[in-house]
Amino acid sequence: MSLVAGGAGEAELARRDPVMATLVARHGPCPLAAGQAVTSGHFERLARTIASQQLAGRAAAAIWSRVRALVPGDLDAGAVLALDPAQLRGAGLSGAKTRALLSLAERVADGALDLEEVTHLDDDAVVSVLSQSPGIGPWTAQMFLIFQLGRPDVWPVTDLGVRRGYARAWQLEALPAPAALEASGERFRPWRSIVAWYCWRAVDVPPPAQVSSLPTGR
Repeated sequence: MSLVAGGAGEAELARRDPVMATLVARHGPCPLAAGQAVTSGHFERLARTIASQQLAGRAAAAIWSRVRALVPGDLDAGAVLALDPAQLRGAGLSGAKTRALLSLAERVADGALDLEEVTHLDDDAVVSVLSQSPGIGPWTAQMFLIFQLGRPDVWPVTDLGVRRGYARAWQLEALPAPAALEASGERFRPWRSIVAWYCWRAVDVPPPAQVSSLPTGR
């Protein structure tokens, strides 16, 4: 199942929860739900996500733009391995991210990691397989699941933007801990990827001064 529901997920979430109804009305349709997730190859998506680890959006975009400019054509494993590591460092990647990207490229190039086969696995298996590559953890794998594979029920509870957005939208006094956020997200199955998207939007665009209704069953 992928995020091509044409708004069905948003409508169901809005029906279940008044805060979600407010978020959907405020921020409009979720592009993930419209099937707009895939914009690049699997390797390039993972490479971009590695580059974005622990960075704010603008900084991540700037660094990725410089990294991407190093390869004029398709950014695949072979193209990355053809680069001098110093070029990747010069584009703004840290030493750890440079090693992670090169390790991913080596594993894909030698066949140890088949990204096409990965796409046929369930969510937990995708996270497990991708996390075997140094420098790729659950967060990176979850971003791949959401934005590349269009999986509808991924809930990245360690993502700071999701935690901040959830706290803002549901008017919590403090950021929810990942374990608490995991529990709170249960009521949104099987559309938690869409909830995550609206949490990100809640941080990007501050809500109006009016308070919205608190959800039930927290």
